[in-house]
Amino acid sequence: MAMLTAEDILNKKFAATKFREGYDVEEVDDFLDEVVRTLSAVQEENEELRSKLAAAERRVAELSRSDAAAAAAPAPMAAPVQAPSPKVAEPESATGMLQLAQKLHDDYVRSGQEEGDRLIAEAKAEGARLVREAEETSHRTLSQLEQERSLLERKIDELRLFERDYRTRLKSFLQNLLGDLDARGSALPARNAQSQGSTPQL
Repeated sequence: MAMLTAEDILNKKFAATKFREGYDVEEVDDFLDEVVRTLSAVQEENEELRSKLAAAERRVAELSRSDAAAAAAPAPMAAPVQAPSPKVAEPESATGMLQLAQKLHDDYVRSGQEEGDRLIAEAKAEGARLVREAEETSHRTLSQLEQERSLLERKIDELRLFERDYRTRLKSFLQNLLGDLDARGSALPARNAQSQGSTPQL
């Protein structure tokens, strides 16, 4: 799996959830896991470089001790015209190697520290961006919900007004209907009486 770059972290986009505020938790967790794996890989690389540097420093120390022992041992008799031994320059070479090893160590440590600081700063910036986007999404959602609530309240008021008007009309209709029934009921006995008075006697 390829390691994350700073551009990957800065350009990472998370999908917004459909039924609740914020981002998909699993997607954010997976991305943070990748960041952790990248940091772990950088730390392992630094540890490996430190181990190699320590081995180089031990080798330099061994060479330095060997050179010191050779310098302390009595030199064999040599002719006056004999060329000087090349080992005379080795202590200086060992010192240079030690300085180079120390410089490499300092460079690796500084590079690792700078990389760690950079990743932390980028992670903080990404976290701040995610929080800002989540707050903006929350504000938009609340505003939309407020508008929907106002619309529902208007509809409820309209329904209540319709119900009140409908009840009034229904009550008036029923009262008129009862009045008609009462009028018809009171007219029936009079008609029956007239019918009985006009009936011929057998």
